Order: sequence, then C-alpha cells, then structure tokens
Amino acid sequence: MYVIITYDVNEKRTSKMCKKLRAYLDWTQNSVFEGEITKGKLQECLASLEEIMGADDSLYVYQIANPKHLKKVTYGSSKNDLDLFL
Repeated sequence: MYVIITYDVNEKRTSKMCKKLRAYLDWTQNSVFEGEITKGKLQECLASLEEIMGADDSLYVYQIANPKHLKKVTYGSSKNDLDLFL
C-alpha cells in the first residue's frame, strides 16, 4: 500500500520522529513522509511512533489503495528528488 504520513510533535521529539520514519518511508517535506509499505511494516512503524509521541502530539496517516490514481504536483523547490508517481 502507499501511505503519506504527516506529524506535528513537540520540537523535542521532532528528530526522533524523523529518524524513525526515514527507516520506513521517503522524506518529502518537513514532517511529511510517503512511500510504499506493507501492512505489517506500517503497523510496526506506527507502534514505534506511538512510543515517541506525547499526549499533545498528532500523527496523520493517509492510505492510498491505488497510487496510480494519485497525481502529485510540486511547486517551488522539492525536498526529495525521487520520482514517486508515474
């Protein structure tokens, strides 16, 4: 499955969240990660992120069943040079 994960956490936990997500997905923008991942790996990733998060932090997971139907347009400078969409 293809996912986009965004987060808003206390700045004390930002680097930990970023480091953990980079192990599973591609970084595309500050606090935004995306890529192909299995259901099992996603559950593993989310469990480890929940351990890092505080009570007032938030995490958003967008699951795309068929990424071929998703169009991505970048305006301005791109943080990641990967061509993720065909």
